[in-house]
Amino acid sequence: MKVGSTIFLAVGAGFAALTAACGSSTAPPEREPVSRHDLQRHDLSTPDRETLQTRVDFQPGAQAARHKHPGEEIIYVLKGTLIYDIDGQGSKTVTAGDVLFVPAETFHSVRNVGDDEGSELATYVVDKDKPLLVLAK
Repeated sequence: MKVGSTIFLAVGAGFAALTAACGSSTAPPEREPVSRHDLQRHDLSTPDRETLQTRVDFQPGAQAARHKHPGEEIIYVLKGTLIYDIDGQGSKTVTAGDVLFVPAETFHSVRNVGDDEGSELATYVVDKDKPLLVLAK
């Protein structure tokens, strides 16, 4: 075999391998079971307090572990069927268009019981300079 043919075959094989590798990366990346997307954060007129607004997406069957926040949480369900377990309030099922209030420092968890993605708009009114989320032990 001539040198020119060998180089052509090597380049062709390399191109084929690159094409195969690129082709396999076109699959959509796996989504996190629960993902947060911070939308806005602002100081309030009350010293040492701030508000944070976040969209939280839950894949089917996903659950957010039992946790609390250093302030109030106001939830507006954008889509899906979610069940909240809130200390002192029991279980509450919410669907698109429903609202829910979680008092400050109250442990709660949430799970998506629907077959499709669930999403909520969460608005927090919290103490500044504290972690937004504290997991239960």
